[in-house]
Amino acid sequence: MNSYRKLVSNNVSTKADAAESDLESWIERLLKQLQQVNTQMQAWVSSGGSEMVSHTLTRHQEILQDLTQEFYRLRSSLKAKQEHASLLEDFKEFDRTRLDLEQVDSEQHALLKERTSISRNTGHMDNVISQAQATLGALVFQRSTFGGINSKLGNVSSRLPTVNSILSAIKRKKSMDTIILSLVAAVCTFLIFIYWLSK
Repeated sequence: MNSYRKLVSNNVSTKADAAESDLESWIERLLKQLQQVNTQMQAWVSSGGSEMVSHTLTRHQEILQDLTQEFYRLRSSLKAKQEHASLLEDFKEFDRTRLDLEQVDSEQHALLKERTSISRNTGHMDNVISQAQATLGALVFQRSTFGGINSKLGNVSSRLPTVNSILSAIKRKKSMDTIILSLVAAVCTFLIFIYWLSK
């Protein structure tokens, strides 16, 4: 019983081990043996045994009752401790599972957020490319228009040498306007690209 009492006080496991089971079986066998001894002594007393045997029987019955009650109390206490430890272990396992699920959800949320950001940036890039293509088309159209004007002015200047100097000045001014327009378009495209990057 002393060994079993120490085992109960020191046990923190969730399941019964072999040593615990062996000790419990051994104590139960000893209690049964003591019960058999008491039964035999009861038979001797009933058949007219001495008063000393009757006193010894009473003492043995008290000892058997005390030991039996203590054994069942210790075993109940051990089972309660094992159930408590099992509940704590289940709670820890549940907490670990919850943390793992939260980590998975966080990773999925981050991936979804990154995917949304990439889609939005792709849309902005498509808009910038569309604007750049529209600007390029306008510049090509203006270039063709200016080319036609220059060819007509060249024909006029060849026919009227007196006006040649004036047309040359106009041509230089047209070239300057073309350069300025190209620079403005390039600056606008650059500013649009910087604005998209800042977002």
